[in-house]
Amino acid sequence: MVVPAKPASLLKKEARAAELATKNAVSTKKLAALRAARRKEIVKKTAKYYKQYEAADREEIRLNREAKANGNYYVPAEARLAFVIRLRGVNNIPPKPRKIMKLMRLKQINNGCFIKLNKASKEMLRIAEPYITFGYPNLKTVRELIYKRGFGKVNGQRVAINDNSVIEQSLGKYGFVFFE
Repeated sequence: MVVPAKPASLLKKEARAAELATKNAVSTKKLAALRAARRKEIVKKTAKYYKQYEAADREEIRLNREAKANGNYYVPAEARLAFVIRLRGVNNIPPKPRKIMKLMRLKQINNGCFIKLNKASKEMLRIAEPYITFGYPNLKTVRELIYKRGFGKVNGQRVAINDNSVIEQSLGKYGFVFFE
């Protein structure tokens, strides 16, 4: 009786593993190519956005200089976004400011959130002003805050926004593939 060098099940297992390895190698190459193409697209779009931001800044400077040259004053547009931070704890706060801070999701000291500014939200900020502070962030500050402390909801779970893959997974169907 001749005993084979390797059992048949082991030979089948090795064949399956080799086939799987080739499939994985092919899919990895495809994924790497897709990722590189996406990265190029992201870089191109980011450059376009930076160009737009720079043009807007130059326009602001130009309008300011033009007004100064004509002996007038230039009043920049009002901010449309505010970053609000809670300063006081829960003790001795009247009901109205407490409710406003609850609506703004400022549940504890040093909590912060972005608020769209309109007439109603400005009035709410004015009422809660002794207990909060707010300012108008620039693009750099917003980006840093979101990358450092930003979270999003993906499938009902709170997920840190630390790279563009999180954004692409949840908002890719709406055309958002990166943060910028």
